[in-house]
Amino acid sequence: MKQFFIKKENCSRLILFFAGWGSDENLFKRKVKDGYDYMICFDYQDLEFDFTSIMEYEEIIVLGWSMGVWVANTVLTKQRAKDLKITKAVSFNGTIYPINDNKGIPVDIFKGTMESFSEKVLTKFRRRICGNTENTKEFLSHLPYRDIDSLKNELIALWRMLGQSNNISVLKWDTAVIGTSDKIFPYENQIAAWNGIGVYIVSENNMEHYSPDFFEKFFMNPDK
Repeated sequence: MKQFFIKKENCSRLILFFAGWGSDENLFKRKVKDGYDYMICFDYQDLEFDFTSIMEYEEIIVLGWSMGVWVANTVLTKQRAKDLKITKAVSFNGTIYPINDNKGIPVDIFKGTMESFSEKVLTKFRRRICGNTENTKEFLSHLPYRDIDSLKNELIALWRMLGQSNNISVLKWDTAVIGTSDKIFPYENQIAAWNGIGVYIVSENNMEHYSPDFFEKFFMNPDK
């Protein structure tokens, strides 16, 4: 896993963002609210995480997007994370069961994407996460620098790690924001994943899997 400080001004508060598969720092170079440092995590070919770089923060707000929800849940329930001062955790268009017919991405769809992965498949996937011309244009203006081999290796690693995982501990997630137009994690699957475990669910009408508006609002108002 890569960890990258997009903003580090020795603030006492940190936005810790676990991005989705295929992301990098270029995709999420965005302004954040004054008074917060901002770290992005991405490239989940392994889940090695350097806790020492964030231990001193007095307040940590966690955001998980897409596959990053499962990664955040896995990393932040480890014993070494117990002393982190996490005050809020928000999921956006993801679940803690990311490859699952009922609570995540359907198994055959994930497996098919992985096995047939190519530039053409990647282009189609990016169009699907954006969902409309406006989102696609914005995405392309922040296009990740990742090459095709890196992206495929990340898919394979996630498939293997998820296949080997047993029952997972659950982070104290406060809110799950779910876009009704998400074409990657089906809306009904996300509802099923979060229902009944004490998480406040917010349904956003017509919101796609990738939403520049959501990210802008969150990073500028992480405490709301």
